[in-house]
Amino acid sequence: MSENKLSFRALQLANEQRTAYGLRYNDFTRYRKHCANRTHRLRSTLKMTHGKGREFKKLPPLSTDNIKDGNLELLLFESERAWAYSQDLITQSLQPANEDQAGTLRHSATGRFRRAVHWSTQLLSHCQSLYASSHLSAEGLMQITIYTLILNGRFLRYRDSFEDALIQLSVARHLLDELVECAATSRDQALATVFADEIGPEIRYCAHELGRERAYDVDAIAAELSEKHRGEIVEGCDALIQKFRQEGEVAGKGVGKKKLATLMWEGQPVPVRNPELVDVLLRVQEAEAKITQSRESARAEGASDKGRKGKSGSHGSKKGVAAYDAILLALSDAEEVGRKLVEAQQNSGSSSTSAAGTRDIHFVHAYIVYQLLSRRIQRDLLLVSALLTSHRPQACAKPQKEHVDARLYPAVVKLLDTVIQGLAQMRNLSIVDESPDLAAAVEARLTFTKARRCSYLAHCYVAVKKYAEALSLIQHATIYLRETRSTLSIFSEDPISSASPAYYPLTSSDLDALESIITQDGLTIKNEWFAYNGGSIDADNKTYKKPLFFDIALNYVQLDMDRLLERAGKASAPPLVPVQAVPAKSRLEEVARPKTPEPQAPAKGGLSSLLEGWWGRK
Repeated sequence: MSENKLSFRALQLANEQRTAYGLRYNDFTRYRKHCANRTHRLRSTLKMTHGKGREFKKLPPLSTDNIKDGNLELLLFESERAWAYSQDLITQSLQPANEDQAGTLRHSATGRFRRAVHWSTQLLSHCQSLYASSHLSAEGLMQITIYTLILNGRFLRYRDSFEDALIQLSVARHLLDELVECAATSRDQALATVFADEIGPEIRYCAHELGRERAYDVDAIAAELSEKHRGEIVEGCDALIQKFRQEGEVAGKGVGKKKLATLMWEGQPVPVRNPELVDVLLRVQEAEAKITQSRESARAEGASDKGRKGKSGSHGSKKGVAAYDAILLALSDAEEVGRKLVEAQQNSGSSSTSAAGTRDIHFVHAYIVYQLLSRRIQRDLLLVSALLTSHRPQACAKPQKEHVDARLYPAVVKLLDTVIQGLAQMRNLSIVDESPDLAAAVEARLTFTKARRCSYLAHCYVAVKKYAEALSLIQHATIYLRETRSTLSIFSEDPISSASPAYYPLTSSDLDALESIITQDGLTIKNEWFAYNGGSIDADNKTYKKPLFFDIALNYVQLDMDRLLERAGKASAPPLVPVQAVPAKSRLEEVARPKTPEPQAPAKGGLSSLLEGWWGRK
C-alpha cells in the first residue's frame, strides 16, 4: 500500500504557483491565465479531453483505483482558476471606471467564487476516499482540508456571513498550528506559517464585525472556536491529527539535515516565515558547517606541522579563503529572496501579515544583509593576512626588506577599502542602528580599518619617494587609532567579539600593536626622507643641500662651507679645464715694468702748423 501512496501536497503546490505566477504582486489576471494554461496541459496529459469536433466523448468516472496525482492537481488548478477570476472581478468592480458595471462584476465574482468552492469540495471528497484506502497520507489530507476550509471561509466572509466564516477560518488556523508544531522539515513549517499569517487578519476582521471585545487576539479566538467546532467541521479531526503526529515522528528521523537551526539576534529568535527563505538559509547553514570543518582541519594541520611553517601555512590560508565562496553565494541568494519579498510587500501596498510585536520580513532582510556583510569582511581580512604572510621575509630582514613586491601594498589597500565599504553599509542597517553597543562596535572597527589602510597606503607613497604624503597618512592613522580607543572605551563588552561567529575580533592588544607599527613606520620614513634629500619637499636628492642643523651663530657669521668641507676631507674635486701648453717663463719676465716713452718730434709753429691741422697732416 505504501508504494501506491500519492504524494499530493495542496498547500505546497498552491503556494509555489501563486508565488511564481503573479500573486506575489497581487496580479490575479496573470495567475488566472496561468491556471487556465495549466489545466489545458493537464487535460491533454491525462487524456481527459472530450473528443474532437462535434463528437462528445464522456470521461470515465474517477475512482480510488485509477486516480493519479495529475487528477488531483487538475481539480486544484480548476479551483485556483475560479478563485483568481473571482478576485480579479472584485478588483475590477472597485475601480471608478467600472462604477456602472460594479453590480454585474460582483455578481459574476460571486459565481466564480462559488465555483471555486465546488472544485475544492470535490477535491476534498476524492482525498478522503484515498485516505480511507491508505492511498494518501494524513498530511496530504490535512493540507487539502485546510485549503478547502480557507476557501469556504473567505467565500462566507465575502457574503458577510461573519460567524460561519470565523468558525471555518478558526478551524483552519488550528490545523495550521498543528502542521507548524509537528512539521518534519523547516520548509513545511514555514509553509504552514505563511497560510496562518494570511488568514490571521481575516479572523481579526470577522471578530471585529461580530463585536468581540478582544478581536485583536487571533490565537485565543482560533483556540476557542476550534475547540468547539472542529469535530463538526472536519470529520474525524482528532484521529486525523493523531495519525499526522505519528507519521511526523517517523518521517522526522531521517530529515535532520532539512531542519533549520534557530537564528538568534540579541538573544531572541529570528522568525523565518517563508518557504523560499528556508531553502536558501538551509544552504547557508550547510556552507557554515563546511567552514567550521575546514577551520578544524586547518587547526589540526597546524598542530601537526608546527615545525614547518613555509608552504603549508600559505596553502592552508588559500584553502580557507576558498571555503567562503559557498557561504557568500548562499547568502547572496538569500539576500535576493528577502529583497524580493520586501519589494513585493511594498508594491502590493499591504502591511505585514505577521503577528503584532514580531519581527517582520524587513527585519529578516536586514539580518541577512548583516550576515552577508560580516562574511565578506571576514573573507577580506583573511585575504589580507594571507597576502602579508606570503610576502613576509624569511631570514634576514634588512636585505630582503627592499625586495617586497610592489603590488603587495596596493592590493592590501584595495582589500581594506572593501572592508571599509562593508562596515559603512553595516553601520547604516536598521538592526545595527537600533543597538547602541553594536553601532559603537562597528564604528570602532571602521576607524581601526581606516588606520590600517593609512599605514599601508603610506608604504605605497614611500615606494615612489613621496615622503611628505606618507608622513601625512601616518598622522591620519594616529588620529583614527585615537578615535578607536575612545570608541572602545564606551562599552564594557564588545558585542562583535563576544558573538559566536566573531568575524572581526578587536582587542586592546591589537591597538597597541598597530600603534607601535605606526610609530616605527613614522620614524623610518623620516630617516629615509632625510637620507634622500635632507627632508626637503621640492628639492631633488641630486642637488646639494645644506644639512639640517642650525646654530645661532650662523645667523650672524658668514660660514665658508667650502673651506669646512675641504678641511674635513670631503671637498669635491674641481672641474677639469683643458689648459694650453705655455712656454715656461723666468721670474724676471713676470715683473711688470713701465713702458719706455717714445721720443717726440720738435714742435712746429707758425702758419705751416696751422694749415697742416686743417688738412689733417702733421
